[in-house]
Amino acid sequence: MSTGPTVGLGGSRREYSFARFTLDLESGFLRRDGAEVTLSPKAFEVLAYLVEHHGRLVTKTALIEAVWPDTAITDNSLAQRLLEIRRALNDESQQLIRTVPRRGYLFTAQVSSPIVELPRRQPDPPGLEPVPAPPYQPRARLANRTVVAGVALCLLAVGYAALILISPSTSSRPERSYTQLTNFADSAVVPTLSPDGKMLAFYRSDEWFQTSDQIWVKMLPDGEPVQITRDPRLKYGISFSPDGSRIAYTTGGWSTYTVPVLSSEPKLLLSNASGLSWLDKRMLLFSEIRTGAHMGVVTATETRSEYRKIYFPEDERRMAHYSYPSPDRKWLLVIEMDPVWQPCRVVPMDGSSLGHPVGPQGRCTSAAWSIDGNWVYLGVEVAGNYHLWRQRFPSGRPEQITFGPAQQEGIAMDPDGRSLITSIGIRHGTVWIHDRNGDRPVVSEGYVPSLNETGLFGSAPAFSLDAKILYYLNREAPGTLLELWRVDLESGKRERPLPGVAILEFNISDDGKEVVFSTKPDGTPTQVWLADLHHKARPRLVSSVGDTSPLFSPEGDILFRLTEGTTHYLARMNRDGSGRAKASPEAIGNIQAISPDRRWVVAFAPIPEYGRSPAVAVPVRGGDPRRICNGPVDWAPDGRFLYLGIQRASRAGHGKTVALPIAPGESLPHLPPLGIQSLSEALSFPGARVVERYGISPSSDPSVYAYVKSTVHRNLYRIPLPR
Repeated sequence: MSTGPTVGLGGSRREYSFARFTLDLESGFLRRDGAEVTLSPKAFEVLAYLVEHHGRLVTKTALIEAVWPDTAITDNSLAQRLLEIRRALNDESQQLIRTVPRRGYLFTAQVSSPIVELPRRQPDPPGLEPVPAPPYQPRARLANRTVVAGVALCLLAVGYAALILISPSTSSRPERSYTQLTNFADSAVVPTLSPDGKMLAFYRSDEWFQTSDQIWVKMLPDGEPVQITRDPRLKYGISFSPDGSRIAYTTGGWSTYTVPVLSSEPKLLLSNASGLSWLDKRMLLFSEIRTGAHMGVVTATETRSEYRKIYFPEDERRMAHYSYPSPDRKWLLVIEMDPVWQPCRVVPMDGSSLGHPVGPQGRCTSAAWSIDGNWVYLGVEVAGNYHLWRQRFPSGRPEQITFGPAQQEGIAMDPDGRSLITSIGIRHGTVWIHDRNGDRPVVSEGYVPSLNETGLFGSAPAFSLDAKILYYLNREAPGTLLELWRVDLESGKRERPLPGVAILEFNISDDGKEVVFSTKPDGTPTQVWLADLHHKARPRLVSSVGDTSPLFSPEGDILFRLTEGTTHYLARMNRDGSGRAKASPEAIGNIQAISPDRRWVVAFAPIPEYGRSPAVAVPVRGGDPRRICNGPVDWAPDGRFLYLGIQRASRAGHGKTVALPIAPGESLPHLPPLGIQSLSEALSFPGARVVERYGISPSSDPSVYAYVKSTVHRNLYRIPLPR
């Protein structure tokens, strides 16, 4: 209920009341029932402007000119602030702020008016309906911890707008105008076009691979986006049926489901079939698991008749997740990982050879053919920069076609052959700490990659044994080295113990004096190095034959993932690289973590009967592995808890991790033979505790943990193809 403006000694105080909220323009605070509600500075200004013009339609132009005068921004910056406001007001249903499609916004709640207006300094910008009114000129500062974050987001938005609105300055880069197709305040990824080019499908998500978010479709050019799935499972890949009536996607168990574009319940199309697309009305192209995690490309009908193998990677750990046929159906573009995304590969459709890599040396995550088959187009991450490349087929050199600070991921080729659609935006990663006082950033400079980006568990932040120091990898700017940093959590002091050294994965010794790490110089296999963190000795090379995921063993020598033929094992070697031997006869995939007593290593294990690779604990000194769960696993530094990632993050929430207590003297809790299969099963353990976030770096206290917070804003754009 409205209570009227507050008048204090010495004049009027500009306050507006609506619902259970009070907007204080003098102090710069929004309050609900007297408690402060956090808003960034620009979000506060947007809300203030809407409230001051309540009951009247405010256009986007009016809002942008009032809040961002003399600043070039996109509509997305405004949409981000409105999303923040709606979350603060709990107004997702638009009961307070109504969006009027293609016109603007209307603040519909009953609002009190101030008794005395303060002087205004300029007329209202054009675009208000029906009666002009003076714009809000903010004088107050927002006294809370979101100021730095708000400024950073604004700077990112300005940089992003500059990328879209102006062409690169280098004369060798032709000027091209980009056409925006979606306008979300969050993100749209994985653009996919129907065969006739009239319908665009995508995930409304921050993540393009293994997301629990949903598929949306939009009729081009101006249709409203519509959600067509409500499937909580992990998903990736989108493809249209030849007639455009169905959409296929892959679930986390490597099965393909289809859903009509008019939206209904998904139906299973094929099990053990992922990254599926149609070659024609009868034949399908998809990936399947042969054994363990060995995934390759095959063709078959929907009944799996006329089955034929096309390509399986030589390495049994590699997974060929996606494949794209050339227009003449003689070649395939293949995207594969081991354990990170590899360069793209062209292979013959007749399966006569393993083909050859294409594109630059980097992580290829999207691909497409030109309509005439003379070019391949690739989305590749090179030194932290995600851009689009092309290469003439069958012989040519890679050419970069997009530039700038924004990133491009995903490629959908328009059937007219003149343009492609991609997802453009900026991802900024920072390290945060959660404790009893809430969440706070401990690192707000540079770029900290998330686990979803690297695919390497040894790249995640890690606490020291006493939880006073946090180690993490950071890239100071796009294109620079990913270096090791450490921060003293009490003093806030940050430093680089190994400046100028590029690092993939790292492990700190128990006494905090040494680090063992992997790195990969261009054109060479992965190397393992040992370094003194106090600079008492020069770093020394331990191995240079492709070993990965190095860890300190209980005796102080080095554990690592050994490649032997086409299979991988947990192995150990001396500190000088000699004495190489398997620590366990069991084949493994990616290494995740090591127990505090260093007697157990968690890795993904290739077990075909489980449908996907579960996480298992492998004993370093011999014995049988124990299955843990299907997600990420880590220990508290003092060994009192085992942390299981149970529910991945999505647009609906931060996900869940469960901390299971470990009895004194033990390294693992007593788990069932098949490990933990569900959240309810994990919570049935006595003393289990839920952490409301997925992908954390635990401390010794379940209420204190670190995590990488990624700020992501991406939308879909049409880009003209270079001539």
